[in-house]
Amino acid sequence: MSKPKITLYVDIVSPFAYIAFYALQNFPVFRQCDVTYVPIFLGGLMKQCGNTPPLQVKNKDKWINVERKRWATLLRIPISKDAPPGFPLNTISIQRVLTSLSLSHPSTLPSAIALFYHNFWVHYAEPSKPENLLAIVRTVVGSNEEAEKVVQASKGDEVKKKLSENTQKSFDAGAFGLPWFVATNSKGETESYWGVDHMGQLCDHLGLERPGDKGWRALL
Repeated sequence: MSKPKITLYVDIVSPFAYIAFYALQNFPVFRQCDVTYVPIFLGGLMKQCGNTPPLQVKNKDKWINVERKRWATLLRIPISKDAPPGFPLNTISIQRVLTSLSLSHPSTLPSAIALFYHNFWVHYAEPSKPENLLAIVRTVVGSNEEAEKVVQASKGDEVKKKLSENTQKSFDAGAFGLPWFVATNSKGETESYWGVDHMGQLCDHLGLERPGDKGWRALL
């Protein structure tokens, strides 16, 4: 039998995609899965779906801030009590850099996503600022020369096209928001799930035993 497979579409701007990413990276239940992370541009996906950005919906902006902290607490995932200053911020430069890494240094992508998320949702450190962005890339690729190549490539047509294709791919997979999971079990059956609160159903589909702690009991 083949291993369970999960594709997670991510944009650093989404706190719920951060929670999902952290779970897939760190929770033992997912260690037996092949996980693929795909950077997209959430703003582009929302536009394609015709969605009103959540923070432009009255009361929903406040609810999102409450909900992200609730889920992080339930699942014991580190997250800042405050949203990044000026949130929501445009993360297109970060998403292009992640896409650039996925093309030239694919093995570094999970580490890069983790660092960008940490500097955005745990201890905000202006990760889209050019010098900070370069420093994060340098950490994962190992040299300033390679980091500069990655950042320079992120400004080119190939990377821009790839990010657009990734975003289209998420839309074609049914996504209208993040986190969006596409999961294939050992029988070859594929299902999609939206939201951190559906990780229980994700596990059920993949034949994984749900953990029994409080946070998991709150999941669908």
